[in-house]
Amino acid sequence: MSSQTSTGMATPVTYPPPEQASTGNTTVPYTFPQAKLKLQQTQPGRTPLVLVACGSFSPITFLHLRMFEMASDFVRFNTNFEVCGGYLSPVSDAYKKAGLAPGHHRVEMCSRAVEHSSWLMVDPFETVNCDENGEPAYVPTARVLRHFDHEINTVLGGIEGTDGVRRKAKIALLAGADLVMSMGEPGLWSPVDLGVILGEYGAFIIERSGTDIDEALATLRQYEDNIWVISQVIQNDISSTKVRLFLKKDLSVRYLIPDPVVEYIEEHGLFQDEQSSKKKNNDTSSTGGKDKEKEKPTTADGTSTPSSSTEETTQQS
Repeated sequence: MSSQTSTGMATPVTYPPPEQASTGNTTVPYTFPQAKLKLQQTQPGRTPLVLVACGSFSPITFLHLRMFEMASDFVRFNTNFEVCGGYLSPVSDAYKKAGLAPGHHRVEMCSRAVEHSSWLMVDPFETVNCDENGEPAYVPTARVLRHFDHEINTVLGGIEGTDGVRRKAKIALLAGADLVMSMGEPGLWSPVDLGVILGEYGAFIIERSGTDIDEALATLRQYEDNIWVISQVIQNDISSTKVRLFLKKDLSVRYLIPDPVVEYIEEHGLFQDEQSSKKKNNDTSSTGGKDKEKEKPTTADGTSTPSSSTEETTQQS
């Protein structure tokens, strides 16, 4: 997420080194999640790797989860890394993207989606950051990666190798092809942001049908040694946008997103347009008595008009 002016043009931002990074202002007490982080390697001679996917996750889909598994397989067979953890980092409410549910709902949906994963975690860092007035603060992707670098390599002291020596973990962005396509667009990202994200950390990119990723990569040649492109053997074009559309039309989204996420959406009435909500309320009230006692309150999904921000991440839109 490059820093931008009111005109939408990217402006350079200087980020502090990882050892000087901090969590900043937060709306609630924050603790870095590490329960599933592998702090000791099992494969000798490999560099520890932590994958970070930033995105709206409004809602999270099976494709978001599959991206991590595809990346894990790719890393195992094609690189000299050992995956030691994977993180979902839901974007701040300050992003103000159309269809963006409130941050606490998105964090909870992601948490339910990865509950039974042995290595995937959810970091609420972006959603709890706030400005001096207590309002949600926009967190650039470069700063997010610095945050993970700080927490894992500075606070925790890195990952212990099979030889007993602690080493810095490589922090890398995991994203869909849409992101690297936007990075190839002149003027959309500041050189400083690209230098931090692609130069300092690197990215694993999942190919998407219909995108010319080679064209985008041609403009990012200086970072080609730090970008890994992963092919989708089984094409999957599930997106959060399509899921929200189904929900607004009162269509089933089961088997597009995890069951616990479906149940959470139904419980909180997320992603329903005003007309659908009124219809459901009228239908429920007309039954009266026992059914009315079971009625659950609905919650607004926080939908707003898109901002001028150009940064996209995984195929979550």
